[in-house]
Amino acid sequence: MKLMQIIGLLAIVFAFTHASDDKNKVNVGDVVSDFALTDLNGKLVKLSDFKGKVVVLEWTNPNCPFVQRVYREKIMTSVQKEFTQKGVVWIIINSTNPKHRDYREPKELKKTYDEWGATYTAYLMDPDGKVGKMFDAKTTPHMFIINKDGKLVYAGAIDDDPRGEKKEKVNYVKNALDEILSGKSVSVSTTKPYGCSVKYSE
Repeated sequence: MKLMQIIGLLAIVFAFTHASDDKNKVNVGDVVSDFALTDLNGKLVKLSDFKGKVVVLEWTNPNCPFVQRVYREKIMTSVQKEFTQKGVVWIIINSTNPKHRDYREPKELKKTYDEWGATYTAYLMDPDGKVGKMFDAKTTPHMFIINKDGKLVYAGAIDDDPRGEKKEKVNYVKNALDEILSGKSVSVSTTKPYGCSVKYSE
């Protein structure tokens, strides 16, 4: 087979693979397909376990300075605590590649997030990055909210303060959850996420 034919075939395969990936991605307004991951204790947890509930997904990496800051300043923990008390399901997801230097074992992750005062329904491991790529999670933190009907209604940053310099911040996740629980539509459904890149496996 000639070199140009081989290159052409490879290009077709590449395009087909990425088209398939794009097809599986969930966008704001879409009903989210079910997924299953194991928690820090090795128990399988499915999104469908929380059918009919509001669900927050928080992508994380404890080695990321942005993640450390939003926990240190209680930007994340205050919202976690407030809304889990109101019946919202809060799922933390770690999509770090096990071969990456930022990877931490579940036992260490539990200890760290307990020390940080995290309040969550489940902390799930996504080592192959399949669920992260399904949501196109780009940063840590990167936040997503699913409403009671199973639709993705928010995707983006935790707040409007990437550099941590503002005295008065707009917490997008808190505002969206307040609107949802009040029976309103989410007024700001997408924002630009900030943080460290998710350390996916290739």
